Amino acid sequence: MARVLSVLLALCLAFFAVAAPLQQRQVGDLQCNINRLKIVASLASTTTAVGKIDTTDPATASAVTAAQAGLSSASDGIKTIAQSLVTGQTAPASARDQVGAGLLAAQTALTGITDPAAATAVTAAQNQLTTTIADGKAVVADCK
Repeated sequence: MARVLSVLLALCLAFFAVAAPLQQRQVGDLQCNINRLKIVASLASTTTAVGKIDTTDPATASAVTAAQAGLSSASDGIKTIAQSLVTGQTAPASARDQVGAGLLAAQTALTGITDPAAATAVTAAQNQLTTTIADGKAVVADCK
């Protein structure tokens, strides 16, 4: 959670930083920046939801660990993008790809959980992850 909050702070600083002139895609318009904040917030919510899954079953525990690793990778990608914004650099395409790959890894891991004891929490985490993925797609669409 602290990692996600540090990413959120970096994004906020990027939005309001007085830095060297940035390309329009880097700064983005109001909707772009709203979407950037939304993905950070929904990623934090997804991480929290995944953490609530009952990991008593070893297979579920393994899948939760994989989902958390994917979410952590996505967070690292967002952090790289935020650091680029703050420093006036072009955000690397590889960071955007890292976010997408991390979210996909989390989605794949959650889909593999079949333990009935975890069903409600898994559904909640999957629903939150769907929101996070949609928020990520909105960033790609609006931050041009």
